[in-house]
Order: sequence, then C-alpha cells, then structure tokens
Amino acid sequence: MNEMRAIVLSLHGSEAEITPVGGNGCGHCASGKGCGSGKLSQLFCSSKQRTFKVSNAISAQVGDEVNVGLPDGVLLRNSMLMYVLPLTFMLAASLLASSFFENARDAAALLGAVAGLLAGFIVVRLLTKRSGMQAVVRSVVNAAGS
Repeated sequence: MNEMRAIVLSLHGSEAEITPVGGNGCGHCASGKGCGSGKLSQLFCSSKQRTFKVSNAISAQVGDEVNVGLPDGVLLRNSMLMYVLPLTFMLAASLLASSFFENARDAAALLGAVAGLLAGFIVVRLLTKRSGMQAVVRSVVNAAGS
C-alpha cells in the first residue's frame, strides 16, 4: 500500500478533504532538471496547495495529521483507465460517425471524436467513483490540539 502524510482540512460526511504534508517531488523541481519534463515538474511541484477527498473511516478531525493509504495497483489502473478508455471511445465514435454521414465525413468524424472523448471521460469518472478503490485515512499521526 502506498502511504503519505496529510493534514485534514475539512470533513464532508464520511470523507475528509486533505492536503499532503511536505515532500514536493525529489528536490530538483526548482531547477527544472529533476525528471526531465519541465511541465511535469511544475504540475507536481506547484507552490499552490493541492487538496483531495478521501474516505475517512477512522473519523479523523479537522487539523489532524494523518497517514493516507492508496491500495497497490490503484494508481496504475486508474491512470491506464483515464488514458485508454476516452481514446478508445473517441476513435470508435469518430469511425462510427464518419461511416453514417457520407457527404460530410470529416465534419462527422470530428464531431464524433469530440463526443466520444467526452463520453469516455464521463464513463471513467463513473467507473472510478463506483470502484470503491480510493485513498483511505489509515491512522492519525498527530491529533489537532496535541
């Protein structure tokens, strides 16, 4: 299981909104020489606060520093799903639309591609929400006010 430390910012029912603590990349992000991709470095090493909603099974409170776990394989599975499924939908919808409209194949293919891509993203969102495979607050490291 992949784990990281985070601070609980707010509670939403059985979920907690968290922000990661420390650890912004490998330390080479400021120089842009870390992983070889400047844009990727900016994405992961941004100075603005990133927040995530995770399952709060242990009822952590606002301000608690917690360990958050992500089950093995979830990150890889979801990233593959995020790339492959929308592109597959885009290609299929484009081919289908261009085969139906003989007079305007290019326009139909373009509209089909856009519609397929959007449908693919919607399906991915529904699948990832239903899968139940999400990050979970596993333990409280430092309780708020301690």
